[in-house]
Amino acid sequence: MWNELGISGGTAIVILIALYFVIKWAVKNGIKEAYSAITGKKTVEDIQNEKELKELGLDSEDQ
Repeated sequence: MWNELGISGGTAIVILIALYFVIKWAVKNGIKEAYSAITGKKTVEDIQNEKELKELGLDSEDQ
């Protein structure tokens, strides 16, 4: 099947693995965003990012 598309087996596996991680990353971020929107709470990662921005002298509004 992959040969009909002009893709070798190894290339197809690499593409499928990359697609898996992209979808996993998108779902993870979507869940975090929905959680913060529903509860109004910030995630630990958001709080750490804000602290780092303050240390650098940047506010979240500057982005």
